[in-house]
Amino acid sequence: MTKIKICGLFRPEDMDFVNEARPDYIGFVFASSKRRVSPETAAVLRKMLDPGIKAVGVFVDAPIEIPVSLARSGIIDLVQLHGNEDETYIRALKQKLSEITIRAAMPEAAVSSAQPEAANRFSVIKAIRVERPEDITAMQGSEADYLLLDNGLGGTGKTFDWRLALQEDIAVNENKKPFFLAGGLQPGNVEDAIKTLSPYAVDVSSGVETDGLKDGSKIVDLVARVRQSISRM
Repeated sequence: MTKIKICGLFRPEDMDFVNEARPDYIGFVFASSKRRVSPETAAVLRKMLDPGIKAVGVFVDAPIEIPVSLARSGIIDLVQLHGNEDETYIRALKQKLSEITIRAAMPEAAVSSAQPEAANRFSVIKAIRVERPEDITAMQGSEADYLLLDNGLGGTGKTFDWRLALQEDIAVNENKKPFFLAGGLQPGNVEDAIKTLSPYAVDVSSGVETDGLKDGSKIVDLVARVRQSISRM
């Protein structure tokens, strides 16, 4: 069942909108953006968020300790990487995130013998710029838990050519990594996106805005369309 992420929230009213619509994920942008939030603001907004909705932190080439600190503080549940973070970075990040969960759930004496991957409740999403099928196939072995397929560097508000994700070697790959689909999604095309690509989740930001601000009616509309589309499949 395709999940829904509404990204780029930075106002108290944004939290009211998503609490009403109830997507699966919301996103706080900590990288340079007109939607950027400070850790302090994100902490306040997170307290307003329905506990059934997970919060994703969006970063671009941030020092590892920054997303780890936000995860440790309970502000975010997932880390989304939109920069040049390589596999060494991702492995180190996942190790740090796993240690948070282990120490929170287990006595200190048991930490050294625990299996990090078994205890880790934090997930990592790696965004990739899709310009050709090889951009996707090259990342199937990534240590990231999910990929995010986007147009350009992200935040363009434009779709990429979805046919690039339908190449046979990707579609039949038994180890195909689940992916978030982003780039130019809005209520008018999200059902086609789901029907065409069957993504793990759709990721929407500007497509549910009016004059650069989140629009509650558009968010409710998009979530309803996704859920209706799923029910018909």
